[in-house]
Amino acid sequence: MTTVAVTGAHGRMGKLIIENINAAPDMGLVAAFDIVDIGAPVGMGTGTEGVAGDVAVGIAVSDAGEIDSVLARTSPDVLIDFTIADAAVRNVEAAVRNNVNLVVGTTGLEPYQEEIAGLIADRVSAVIAPNFSVGVNLFWKLLADVVSYIGDWDIEVIEAHHRNKKDAPSGTAMHAAAVMSAVLGGRELVHGREGLSPRGDEIGIHAVRGGDIIGDHTVLFAGDGERIEIKHQAHSRQAFAGGAIRAARWVVDAPGGVHSMDEVLGLSQPIFYKKIE
Repeated sequence: MTTVAVTGAHGRMGKLIIENINAAPDMGLVAAFDIVDIGAPVGMGTGTEGVAGDVAVGIAVSDAGEIDSVLARTSPDVLIDFTIADAAVRNVEAAVRNNVNLVVGTTGLEPYQEEIAGLIADRVSAVIAPNFSVGVNLFWKLLADVVSYIGDWDIEVIEAHHRNKKDAPSGTAMHAAAVMSAVLGGRELVHGREGLSPRGDEIGIHAVRGGDIIGDHTVLFAGDGERIEIKHQAHSRQAFAGGAIRAARWVVDAPGGVHSMDEVLGLSQPIFYKKIE
């Protein structure tokens, strides 16, 4: 049995991940953290009592400020983090101190990449990705393959999310642009356009926010007389939760260090976590 702790337990992703853990016969929830409603029972999805294997799932949410002591007491195999960037760094620090492996899906971590990699080193194993959807990771792989053939075409990345998403552009869109830029030897990334802005060889990135859109990502390759669009659309957040659970199973037997979803999925030529200058 893989024992799991979850941060952001009262958030949409946290609740869904907990439901997935509770439904998995080979996983058990041993701790959950948040900064609100401390002491409230974690969401059960289909009920309020029950067990997953021999681990009770009807546990109370712990204060995120006490993560060190709770991890020390419960000794989970994996901590799954879907919070915000600043909190994620503190949660990574706590996990490393307590020898707990990590699955981190928090977006906006680009400024902290070197810090997080240094914290983890080879002390624990971690899967860190801006998007855990299997389809999105295949989307990135397709982009890397396609851009190598038509890198002289104009490239635009357009993403759309719900009105409450805090960061823009999305981590998924930024990673798509970084993947293509790396293949092309480094391309300037331009965020939106206004006024006089003649197009050059840049990769354009555009963010749309509205309604309850889960997540749409489109890359437009425009050539002379034709264009190609490669698109991924998330129909529900289960796409992300399912991938995170898959990563949690994989990471417990992985070597120490930071790993990508490419490795979890067995894709060749891992492309995540390369710093793009």
